[in-house]
Amino acid sequence: MLLKELSAIASPLNDQQIGQLQQAAAELSPQQMAWISGYFWGLSQTQSADQPQPAQQLSAAAVAQPTGKLTIIHASQTGNAKGVAEALKEEASAAGIAVELFAAGDYKGKNLAKETHVIIVASTHGEGEAPDDAIELHEFLQSKKAPKLPNLKYAVIGLGDSSYEFFCQTAKDFDSYLSRLGGESILERLDCDVDYDAPAAEWRAKALEKVKETLSIGEAEVVQLPVANSQQAVSQYSKQNPYEATLLTSQKITGRRSGKDVRHIEIDLEDSGLTYQPGDALGVWYENDSVLAEALAARVGLDGTENVEVDGEALSLKQALISKYEITAANPQLVTKYAELSGSKKLEKLVADKDKLRQYAGQTQVIDVLAEKKSKLTAEQLIGLLRRLTPRLYSIASSQEEVGEEVHLTVGVVEYENGDETRQGGASSHLSYRLEDGDNVKVFVETNNNFKLPADDNTPVIMIGPGTGIAPFRAFVQERDNREAKGKNWLFFGDRTFTEDFLYQVEWQKYLKSGVVSQIDVAFSRDQVEKVYVQHRLLEHAAQVWQWLQDGAHVYVCGDANHMAKDVHEALVTIAEQQGQQNREQAEQYLNELRKNKRYQRDVY
Repeated sequence: MLLKELSAIASPLNDQQIGQLQQAAAELSPQQMAWISGYFWGLSQTQSADQPQPAQQLSAAAVAQPTGKLTIIHASQTGNAKGVAEALKEEASAAGIAVELFAAGDYKGKNLAKETHVIIVASTHGEGEAPDDAIELHEFLQSKKAPKLPNLKYAVIGLGDSSYEFFCQTAKDFDSYLSRLGGESILERLDCDVDYDAPAAEWRAKALEKVKETLSIGEAEVVQLPVANSQQAVSQYSKQNPYEATLLTSQKITGRRSGKDVRHIEIDLEDSGLTYQPGDALGVWYENDSVLAEALAARVGLDGTENVEVDGEALSLKQALISKYEITAANPQLVTKYAELSGSKKLEKLVADKDKLRQYAGQTQVIDVLAEKKSKLTAEQLIGLLRRLTPRLYSIASSQEEVGEEVHLTVGVVEYENGDETRQGGASSHLSYRLEDGDNVKVFVETNNNFKLPADDNTPVIMIGPGTGIAPFRAFVQERDNREAKGKNWLFFGDRTFTEDFLYQVEWQKYLKSGVVSQIDVAFSRDQVEKVYVQHRLLEHAAQVWQWLQDGAHVYVCGDANHMAKDVHEALVTIAEQQGQQNREQAEQYLNELRKNKRYQRDVY
């Protein structure tokens, strides 16, 4: 009956096509017909760019109405989990599945009791902590207020870095909490490492198959559906489709006698349509040093001319090592695999101790792992040891209000001596040494909604950024200066020496003189006998820091996660204890509430 009614409407199909549809429909059940109608509607949405329609046009279509829907929740710190969740939503829509997407911070935990199907995409922050946006949901699911979920079918995928002790801990937590509340897992949790694109795509396909198997479909009915607007955004550049930008400047900004090489990088984004906000990061796709690629091949008895296949493409081993694989930083998996291949007793001993394994992998480059025991490998065995190349993310050091169609970075070159040889970081040496002004560099913007200036320009801001952690605060102050924000700005900066390592010193002095920055407190660790760091300066000004917090100040921390961020957090806890007359538990809870309210934000690495 439905087909007859539709055929009576002015149709884009001819009589023969309608006849074929009716003949095929005679062999289908009502449920199958309902599913197909939803499936074809989903396909039509993916073709809207090729078949432009008037904006916001509505069309009548027979669409299967599920008795339940899929809810996707992303717990994202820098945007990776959000990207995976958005891809999952698009794939679900194309498959005719009713779907909604939420950031964890926008989702009310009590609504889980009303859900039939939920997929959580979760990254992990810091020492196994939930991302800032997910703290409330994470805590709620552990509380007595969490509802029982006997009717919920769920799946969880985690994104992380296996070099860290608490690999994908937030995903593991969500999986555990939902199971404990009575939810039924429809697919085994996947814990993705840094090169997550391919395994995540495969998992998404399996997850949607499971959803379709268990999501019951009701009768079809004619509903009004919005047809996608054919006009696309100006910029379509992303991690998967980066923009070929031009390097304008790579300028050393540490002194001649400094032990560090820190670069101010300027990149031209003209005509790309790329936009960013202070607090965002720039993703940089880089190529490895060709000399290192040759040395790596030689270390295992190869010359680099061997042929390998990568993603269906035939390449020489050398080219694959330059452009497709991570060949600088080691990782625990590589050490473990090479221990098995080489039979190295030293590496086997390390593999048996997870803490020592992580420490060794974090301090050792790939070529030096291979040097632990001389072994001949095939080209396939060598690339089988390696992670796929992934872009490096750098905190953006500029405001577009100030620099227009440019983006600035503050890059510390990773470089150290290992015996008679020099070791360098892959991306930092690419940007600083191997690229020349005018060369192309592939980039994309990674939004970070968990490291943003307060919406109210009158809000005071405390910025704590030693070393290259200064980068986003240069962007913050440029933005507030251009917006003529009235809120006070207080910077804590630290490095080794005042004369050699005070990054952007002239700019900061200008901002202090003009009043854009209200106060600067610096800590140069090697300018006196006893080392002084930013956390010491915070404690020296404890009463004033506490008063700013009482006045509504937002606190931002950027830089080293392993030591600095922990020490700064401990200093803030101490300030809350001493100035707020709180015990340790109360002080920690106070800071946790600041995080939930976006008043304590960290960009640490």
